[in-house]
Formats: sequence, structure tokens, C-alpha cells
Amino acid sequence: MRTVRPDLHPLAHAVRHHLRELPGVANAHGAILVALSGGMDSVTLLHLLRFGGVLPAVPLVAAHFDHRMRPDSTVDAEWVRGLTWAWQVPLQFAAAAVPPRGEAAARKARYAFLADVAERVGARAVLTAHHLDDQAETVLFRLLRGAGLVGVRGIAEVRGRLVRPLLPFRRAEVLAYARDAGLRWRDDPTNRDLGFARNRLRVQVLGPLEAARPGTAEALARLASAATAAEARLRPLTQEALELARLPHPDGIALARDIVLTYDLATRARVMRVAFDRLGRPLGRGATRAILTFLEDAPSGARLHAPGGFTVEREFDRFVIRRPTEPAEDQPLRIPSSDEGRGVARVGGAAFRFAWGHLPQEGGTTVGFDAAALEFPLLVRGWRPGDRIRLGYGSKKLKKLFGELRLARAARFRVPVLADATGQPLWIVGVARSARAEPRPGHTTLFITVWE
Repeated sequence: MRTVRPDLHPLAHAVRHHLRELPGVANAHGAILVALSGGMDSVTLLHLLRFGGVLPAVPLVAAHFDHRMRPDSTVDAEWVRGLTWAWQVPLQFAAAAVPPRGEAAARKARYAFLADVAERVGARAVLTAHHLDDQAETVLFRLLRGAGLVGVRGIAEVRGRLVRPLLPFRRAEVLAYARDAGLRWRDDPTNRDLGFARNRLRVQVLGPLEAARPGTAEALARLASAATAAEARLRPLTQEALELARLPHPDGIALARDIVLTYDLATRARVMRVAFDRLGRPLGRGATRAILTFLEDAPSGARLHAPGGFTVEREFDRFVIRRPTEPAEDQPLRIPSSDEGRGVARVGGAAFRFAWGHLPQEGGTTVGFDAAALEFPLLVRGWRPGDRIRLGYGSKKLKKLFGELRLARAARFRVPVLADATGQPLWIVGVARSARAEPRPGHTTLFITVWE
């Protein structure tokens, strides 16, 4: 590995200049947290910051999250440990208690980990290594799914403390720097697996497009920039339109029907999305379309059920967006011992079937625990304010975990929680598993399976 002087390498010089324009990076106080997967992009970003001279001397902290979605992911984690030790960069590390189901769940878990580490180390910025090719891929993917203006903004360069300093640069530029610096990295084989839709898009669509029409990636990135600028101009106008139509209401947001119907269709759609955003529930395209039809055609007294337990109601000359009502009373399920058994728990109005014993069941979601390390009786119940779960990187309130996963309040009450005799959560079904009582070789494992 060789250091690369910024006055000799074009990428280092360009990144140094670009970082001066990004808020919260060059001129703020505190450490900079760098997301480090071990791949070429993130290794190059860390090298640029550590040796490339792109920033004044600042404290750096690397963060690696092992999703445990591949058998050899622990090898990658150990490789990252060795790299950060050699480069004298402190490393924050954690592994998923239960491997996430799919890329979306993995991304949520990763960013929740980064947010938690940033709080603990007092980071002024969290940097990831997304580059222009990633932006082009994201924009094209969303276009093909029918995204509108908000969707084709693509990857945000700055969002709170999260900063992506390589976003204006091509992957080829990043790779050239890595090779010039003699860097090594870990290749993720899943990036070549055409079973994933985004991999097929990159290899079979974007690649041929770029070959046939050089500059396609830059054009898609320019589209993202234009959409971001347009959205920034339209957002305050939409908020003003919402306030003009808004009426006082204790249980949600009420809108004057005669004012809303004076807006053009696109403005109505934007007003409804902003209204739902304020209530903490993003609104998708299909739901927006259904609500717009309801706004125009529904008689007084009509009610439309919206995502997340929300409702939209016509009350004479106004429309009311109501928050979800509190769930029905729970019926907890007691697991008295590690002996085999079955039962039903009702949480948030939904019924969940459970089975437990020393053999895993089929067709449901199963986790295993070291039976000797459990404190019985166990209890399946709903979420309680103040609940905390011990994860691989520390203890966290369930309220904060739900917030990081953008789980609406109504949905939180429908998530079963498995707790031990002391009340400590062991498993938040579909969300997280505690680091406590993990199965150990030579010990009896208690398997618990749930079906909804």
C-alpha cells in the first residue's frame, strides 16, 4: 500500500475541493465516522481520508456491520479488523443477531447501527462511499418502477449527518485511485449474483446502455440533481398550500374540501403526501391515487382505510386524516419451561401462533436460544415503553430501534416481544434478536417458532 499525495492524484485533489463545499465535514468539530464494508469503494474512501490529504488531520473512526447473510462474512469482518489496525484507525464493529431478510432489511439494520455508533462516538459526520455509478443505478431502478419527482432524486449527497463525498465521481475514477495506491479489498460475490434485480439492472441494462450511449450514467446523475433542485423549490410551495387548506382538528389533520379541490391534481397529490409525512407515515403512489379519487368522489360520512392504520374521512365540507387508534387489549402467552409446547398470543389485535421445543419447526420464523441460559417463564407480549434489548453493540431502547426502522407507532403495538422472567426482551419478532442466550455447542437449544 502506497500513500497518494493529493497534488499528484486527480481524485484526491477533486475530493479535497468537493469536501469544502459539503456542510458538516470540513469545518465542524468531532470525529468522522466512515462506513467500511471492506469493498473497493469504502476502502478507497478511508484511504483518501487517512492518507490522501483530502482533509486536515481529523479523528477518524471506521464502522463495520456484519449482516451474517453470507457464510464467509466473518472472514470479511476479520479482514477489516486487520486493515484498520494496520492503518491505525479505531474500529466500531457489530454483527446482526439474526441475518436480515433481504437487502432492504439489511440496509435498515446497517444504518441503524451507523446512527447508534455516531451518537456514541460523537461523530460530526457519517461518510459512505456511494459514487456516481451507484446514483445512476438507483435513478434508473426507480424510473423503471414508475417513480415520480421525489423518487428520481436518487441518493441524497447530504442527509443530516450522513454524507456521501464520492457521489460526483465515477467508479472508474475510484478504482484508478485504489490501484495507484496499491490498495487491496474484499469482493462481495453477491454483487455478481444475477438473482438480485439490481445486479441484473446493472449488468444487463445499465452496462449495455453505457456501451451504446457513453455518458448515460452522468445523464442519470444529472436527472437526480435536477429532481433534487425541483423538489427543493416545490416543497415550500406545497407546505403553503397545505396550510391554506388546513383546519384545526385534535386527532389528525383536517383539510377544507373546497380549497383542496381548487388545486390541480399534482398539487393535491403533493399536499396529501406532505400531510401524511407530518403524521409520520410516508404515502406510496398507489395509496396516493386512491386518496385523490376519494377526495373528489366520496360523500359525507365515507371513510377510506389508508396504509399504517390511518383513515381518511369525509365530514361534510372537510376531509380528516385520522391517526391509527390504539390496538385492542393484548393476550400474552406464557412459556413455562423448555419442554415442548404450543400456544397463541394476541398482540395489537393480531393472533400469533407459537411452538417451542428442541427441534425447529417448518413454515414459520424460528430463533434458537441456549436453554440453560434462559430465565423461565418466558412471556410473549406487546411492546412496553421503556423496553430495552441488548444487541451485539450495546443496549438500545425499543422505541429508538423502532424509530430507526421507521416503524409507525400503530405498527409497533402489533410486534410480538418475547421476554424472560425478569422482563428483558429476548426477541422482537421480525425486528431483532437479543445477544443474550445465544446457542452454544454442547448445550441444549430451545427453538421458538412463530406463525402469524
